[in-house]
Amino acid sequence: MYRYGIADYGKDMVIEMKQQQFITEVLAAEKQLYGVARSMLKREVDCEDAIQNTLLRAYANLKTLRNDNLFRTWLTRILINECYRILDKEKRYMPYEERRDDRAQSMDLGNEYSEVYEALMTLKESYRLVFALHYVEGYSVKETAQILKISESNVKQRLLRARSQMKELLKGEMESEKHSCE
Repeated sequence: MYRYGIADYGKDMVIEMKQQQFITEVLAAEKQLYGVARSMLKREVDCEDAIQNTLLRAYANLKTLRNDNLFRTWLTRILINECYRILDKEKRYMPYEERRDDRAQSMDLGNEYSEVYEALMTLKESYRLVFALHYVEGYSVKETAQILKISESNVKQRLLRARSQMKELLKGEMESEKHSCE
């Protein structure tokens, strides 16, 4: 008479709980996801697309997550792959002049943040991503290594180089500002 047995009903409850947990975790990671996307992509629209596609892919593949404690790491890895897809498409289809205009427009934020953001965006991508994950998003060296699928020592080396380059870039900005104020 009943369409579902007790086992089926229990399975539906587990799926519903998993869905609710997914929503809760995504909402908690929302700012982090945006920060990672923004550190890789220049245009706001691309960041939004990357996050939306990430959430769709993650939800569709939720059953592949082996450890719930690694949800953010797993989600961030999906986001990074999605950002790479967008960057590849952009390289293939966007004329050079348009890319240059978009970059200039995205750099013009009109506050102190723009200097740091501009310096960050001039770093080599591998340094920029490690820097953003560790210092901006707060991931540990171990988590950053898991997300990027590289060794912890490689993360530490990239962080060292990124810090050094950021220091030089921002030092140059500070010196030019100092001279312009005199």
